Amino acid sequence: RVVHAGFGQLVCCGEPMQLVTERTSVNEGLEKHVPVPEEETGVLTVKIGSVEHPMTREHYIEWVEVQEDNGNVQVKFLNPEDKPVARFELTGKPVKVRAYCNLHGLWKA
Repeated sequence: RVVHAGFGQLVCCGEPMQLVTERTSVNEGLEKHVPVPEEETGVLTVKIGSVEHPMTREHYIEWVEVQEDNGNVQVKFLNPEDKPVARFELTGKPVKVRAYCNLHGLWKA
């Protein structure tokens, strides 16, 4: 997500940075990576994958993000050994749900 567009090239460790592309259900690995949101009474529960994503030090979901129609963005950070689930108290309608896997990148519901 770009908060403010600017000029010039972003560089990290001497290398140009690349914009991360969201993966969706048409990509390989979707059963363990695509966020599965369920809303109930103002609370959005997001499970990662229709098959539970592994949560080991080598392979885990780093964070889950919800973007709402009112501009609010919420992010929950996960640790290895946590369950691949995040809960959000909504202030608006969720319009985008994303999760980031440390090995396989950014995934969108």
